[in-house]
Amino acid sequence: MPNVLVFAETRGGALRKVALEAVTAARQFVDAAGGGEVHAIVFGPAGIAGKSDALAQHGADAIIAVENDAFSGYPRESIAATIADRAKTGGYRAVFLGFSAQGRDLAPRLGAKLDAPIASDVVGVSAEGDAIIAKHPAYANKVIVTLKVTGPLAIVSVRPSAFTAAPNAKSARAESMQPSADPGAERVKVTSLEEGAKGRPDLGEAQVIISGGRGLKAADGFKIVEDLADAFGNAAVGATRAVTDEGWRPHSDQIGQTGRQVSPQLYVAVGISGAIQHLAGMRTSKTIVAINKDKEAPIFKVADYGIVGDVFEIVPALTEAVKQAKGK
Repeated sequence: MPNVLVFAETRGGALRKVALEAVTAARQFVDAAGGGEVHAIVFGPAGIAGKSDALAQHGADAIIAVENDAFSGYPRESIAATIADRAKTGGYRAVFLGFSAQGRDLAPRLGAKLDAPIASDVVGVSAEGDAIIAKHPAYANKVIVTLKVTGPLAIVSVRPSAFTAAPNAKSARAESMQPSADPGAERVKVTSLEEGAKGRPDLGEAQVIISGGRGLKAADGFKIVEDLADAFGNAAVGATRAVTDEGWRPHSDQIGQTGRQVSPQLYVAVGISGAIQHLAGMRTSKTIVAINKDKEAPIFKVADYGIVGDVFEIVPALTEAVKQAKGK
């Protein structure tokens, strides 16, 4: 019965949503494989172990805390070395982590250290005998490729929001571990952090995303997108590459093949035609609502619900409807 190690990503001394999603995916895999344990390893400053109970609530059988003040940041070399050492000595079948910025950096480091194959950007995982069966979007998310990963150990990175973090409470054992390499002796040092605009969830964490395109005509047109996001209360705001290239929105808002890849529960596309590059970043969203005046716009081919009409009439009306539904 295989055991799985999960890198539980943190930011600012708190668990990220993708950490709980990775634990959920690992739990699904070991259960499908006939049973096993999920061990979550979390890095942070002193006290991080006390902030990791959510890992047990989502299926972790053991929580391994690696505490050092230098882990307030992301000392990648120390983290990679520590996870690799644990993976080598723990007899794990796989290492799960999120396909986030940290995960994209960490997975190849682990693959090299462990001489292990990597299944990246995974949206589904199961077991077939001793093999890991992973589903991975390809060709700009137009197809889902099924990967069969064999060998004694594999690295699996899961797409943020592709797995819904599901409660599955366990009586997790608490363990501690010393870092395998000094996190204060990194060759690359972060000298400063610039935080983006506050008040909205990160695109990778958001359950609801309201996204705008050129159909909004100008930067000021994004006010109706912002108003709709405010009405939902828990929504992030995204944009197409054309919009960010025009300077209407910061590039950190860009969703698409060369921007962020997202899979929220609800994606509302406002004035977006649906170029293949944009669809590559959002077509795995659980529910897609498209609002566009062009009934032939490609976005309608992937939308679950479509509204043909003027966004400047429809979106304000939708905003009022959401406010009424929420009692605002």
